[in-house]
Amino acid sequence: MAVHDDCKLKFMELKAKRTYRFIVYKIEEQQKQVIVEKLGEPNQGYEDFTACLPADECRYAVYDFDFLTEGNVPKSRIFFVAW
Repeated sequence: MAVHDDCKLKFMELKAKRTYRFIVYKIEEQQKQVIVEKLGEPNQGYEDFTACLPADECRYAVYDFDFLTEGNVPKSRIFFVAW
């Protein structure tokens, strides 16, 4: 299974520039490759992310989660989701 170059490019933009809140990936059966299906805007939240995941199909996604530590220090973690 191949991975489209756009998948890597968009992930690096999310990781380095925080251009997106999340990316949903889809396996394109006809082309036999993984493609970007949906990009989440930086102002979108977790509810927007979960709304993009279909109930009866497989998807892969990354989500950039912002949070505060106990010392009120802003942090961010990127999670990989297999749906």
